[in-house]
Amino acid sequence: MAQIELNDVTVSFPLYNVASRSLKNNLMGIATGGRLAASAKQYVVVDSLKSISFKLQHGDRLGLIGHNGAGKSTLLRVIAGIYQPQHGTVYTKGEVVTLFEISLGLDMDATGYENIRIRAALLGIDSGTLDTLLDDIVAFTDLGNYLSMPLRAYSQGMMMRLAFAVCTSITPEILLLDEWIGVGDAHFIKKAEDRMNSMVEKTGILVLASHNNNLLKEVCNKGLVLEHGQPKFLGPIDDALAYYDTKSSVT
Repeated sequence: MAQIELNDVTVSFPLYNVASRSLKNNLMGIATGGRLAASAKQYVVVDSLKSISFKLQHGDRLGLIGHNGAGKSTLLRVIAGIYQPQHGTVYTKGEVVTLFEISLGLDMDATGYENIRIRAALLGIDSGTLDTLLDDIVAFTDLGNYLSMPLRAYSQGMMMRLAFAVCTSITPEILLLDEWIGVGDAHFIKKAEDRMNSMVEKTGILVLASHNNNLLKEVCNKGLVLEHGQPKFLGPIDDALAYYDTKSSVT
């Protein structure tokens, strides 16, 4: 069964070449994401996440809630293993698939077919498994003969359709989403929506960062409110959204 557990996770990033104290103070004043801590050295430390702890089991759908820069994307990347925490521990059990930066690794000089294999390899899909998925991926793209052409002949929308088809061809145990993905024209968007819903229903654990309250209510059963990288509320999604709305209206 899929599982995610974070214990007292803190992630900090240094900002170098901040030599002027007045500049440092200005940075502290205008920051909306994370918390800035002054250093005796010539840099400022940004605490993007501070003391994050929670545990998710199979069947949990967690919505990450907060203003731009609150730490939602950073938290997703910590769970994915892209960022390593300076303090605390991150434990995941089960295959993790991320649906952010879905076009990562695409080669403009390679054909669509070749890029399907490149993107699949980046997702950890072995060649044997891909062979069983290939017909479905090809059919879903609706790209036809374009798949034999290099990507430089594609529009941006066509490239996104190809990347989306590969990324959603498997059912992960843990799915990480930075905003809901919709790509293509009206016909393809409907196909993509149906495919996303099916993927989410089958996945063990979902963690979704979004500003769309209706989507969070529809998809998630839990919510984590982040403010300047710190956890402020963790509970049922309706209660988490109500808490965030109340705090937002006060500020």
